[in-house]
Amino acid sequence: MLVSGGFTRFAEPVAKEIGFDRAIANVLEIEGGVLTGTVTKPIVGSNTKLTTLRAAIAEQGIVVEDSLAVGDGANDLAMIEAAGLGVAYHAKPIVAAAAAARIDHGDLTALLYAQGIARHDWVMD
Repeated sequence: MLVSGGFTRFAEPVAKEIGFDRAIANVLEIEGGVLTGTVTKPIVGSNTKLTTLRAAIAEQGIVVEDSLAVGDGANDLAMIEAAGLGVAYHAKPIVAAAAAARIDHGDLTALLYAQGIARHDWVMD
């Protein structure tokens, strides 16, 4: 699941491209085919991310220790601290200091290793 403080116009295609089941992000309001400059409420922030993590854990029937959350900014802190493995990804210093793991170089494939998925099991398109 991808939960972003960004916008659905970006989050949804990214989630689809990399195989996420769901994307939650802010919705830009459009009237008559024109952006209004406003965002539909509720605004996706720290609380949304934490609540979504907890709901996903319950929905999947897993224990907290088997959950993983990744983020880079202050609105990711609560989620990162609540997850079984909280990962700071190219993160701001405050997030990097709070996370149990950090990815400062490279890409998100390191998360596959963290989940115990061997390189030969990766699906590459």
